Amino acid sequence: MVELTWVPKLTWLAFEMLGSPEEPPLVLGYVPLLGVLRLSTIARKMVKLSSFLHETSVRDLTLGFKCEKIWVQPESLTRRQAHVFQQLRILNLVKIPEGYDLTWTMFFLEAAPSLEELYMMAWEHRCEMEMNQEFSENKGVEWESPTSNFKHHRLDKFILVGFQANDYMVSHVRHVLKAAVNLQDVYLYDRLVCAKCPYKIQNARISETIVRRMCPGVNLPIKFPYTNEDQHAVQKRMPRGIGSLAKIHFLTSNEIRAEHLPRIIGGC
Repeated sequence: MVELTWVPKLTWLAFEMLGSPEEPPLVLGYVPLLGVLRLSTIARKMVKLSSFLHETSVRDLTLGFKCEKIWVQPESLTRRQAHVFQQLRILNLVKIPEGYDLTWTMFFLEAAPSLEELYMMAWEHRCEMEMNQEFSENKGVEWESPTSNFKHHRLDKFILVGFQANDYMVSHVRHVLKAAVNLQDVYLYDRLVCAKCPYKIQNARISETIVRRMCPGVNLPIKFPYTNEDQHAVQKRMPRGIGSLAKIHFLTSNEIRAEHLPRIIGGC
């Protein structure tokens, strides 16, 4: 464990922990100027961010889950706790395990009224995982908003990497579209190529048989809507009855926009 008891001038911190400790590997004490935090770990116990970040002024937050169990505990914040997220402008949730409901991430929208950019990466790959069967089961977390018809007025961009045309992902995009009333753009990328496997997949549209042979750790099947027809079908499932004016962009991993690249690649 690393405990920062008194570091009053610290403004930027990147911390990555290998393995899965019983307790949170990082403890933040008095770090009032901490504005940028990159934290990637596998934690067995749930962490309440309102307690973890209470002595900070984080504006730019990256949380990495390494394809394992979600270790953030969604909270119904009191007015006293809410100050922790008042300055948060950019949030990057990296390597969220695939196949699990994403509703819990709406906690951040409700907690951070000034949030402007939301990045999420859903990705599950054996190269990243501990492969501990007991720990790897039930990776998701449940959360139900205490606020009905919640609206967020500052979110401008939503970037989701690893989008698949599955019900739970389409449903989550709908939730964001409905809540973020001033959202301008939604960028939906397909899965990234695994950089740790001995071979790289240069064309995501090759057959699943070839994908398994070249990159055996990848989680299949791939259900990204590549064709205009498939994209139109997905779009019809999203804004129905919402009235959102946000523009939805479908992009492959070879088409990552320059302004997104540092967040997507840097978060890995």
